[in-house]
Amino acid sequence: MNISFARQAFSFLGAMMILVAYIGHQMKWMDARRAAYNILNIAGSAILAYIAFRPFQLGFVVLEGTWVLVSVYALLRGA
Repeated sequence: MNISFARQAFSFLGAMMILVAYIGHQMKWMDARRAAYNILNIAGSAILAYIAFRPFQLGFVVLEGTWVLVSVYALLRGA
């Protein structure tokens, strides 16, 4: 499977957003109740969900789609 450099870079950006939020929370640099944490999770998982549609990968789409929905809920709940 040959994936373009642009798709690879885009998926790397999505993964980095999720990891920044996760590591920031674990190191107590970020509060999971703050908007920035949830926005990073929403953006990162939305990017990865988009990437997972071509080629379609059911498990990855379900994982990232759920991650988006839960993060949106957490963001709206805190507002």
